[in-house]
Amino acid sequence: MPKNQNTFSSLAALRGRVASRAVHAGWRWMQRAGAVTAEHPGRLRFGAIGEGTRLAFPQGTVFGERWIRLGGHCIIAEQVTLTAGMMPDLDLGADPVLVLGNGVVLGRGSHVIADARITIGNDTFCGPGVYITSTNHSYDDPHEPVGRQWPRSAPVEIGPGCWLGTGAVILPGAKLGRNVVVAAGAVVRGEVPDHAVVAGAPARIVRRWEPETGWQPPLRTPAPVPIPDGMTPEQLRGLALLAEAEQS
Repeated sequence: MPKNQNTFSSLAALRGRVASRAVHAGWRWMQRAGAVTAEHPGRLRFGAIGEGTRLAFPQGTVFGERWIRLGGHCIIAEQVTLTAGMMPDLDLGADPVLVLGNGVVLGRGSHVIADARITIGNDTFCGPGVYITSTNHSYDDPHEPVGRQWPRSAPVEIGPGCWLGTGAVILPGAKLGRNVVVAAGAVVRGEVPDHAVVAGAPARIVRRWEPETGWQPPLRTPAPVPIPDGMTPEQLRGLALLAEAEQS
């Protein structure tokens, strides 16, 4: 290859690396600057936003924020939609419509659509793409397009400590108890008791914990060993290496 062509190729590769670094640096700056917190709410004026709560940039669709209350230390990932009311600029009255407790996590691309009241309890974690809605289309009239028929709404209540797997759907009127596990892709309606695991579409209970009998059916894997207080990452790595050596 001629010397000049080698030089041009090297310069082109260098420009590509510089441009790539600049783009990534610019995106990281936008992520930091565009995040929403109580101290830096941007254009959003929530009814409440607790200390330590952060909405990652870019946000999804957000409206009716005056009727949305976010607890403290919540993590709202990128492209999460939070809406109160059927459309923007409605007066929804004095009471909040969408309430997140403390420590709630909403995974990337999740949607919480609150026309009727939705409450999500403390320390509930949601994986990516979870869909929670208090409104559903109706199809009573067989001659009218479904999208043109007036929807039905019912409150949704999700208790504290729940885990909603990737792609789970929570329909109007659902009421989840404490520490409920919703499997990925499950579609939940109706009431789910405390300490239950539900799966399927429609979701059904596949495992439940009771004080007298424990988990039924029994868990297939042993419970994780809790990490002792004060354990450092270096000590954990050392224990892992020791366990590997004992197994080999």
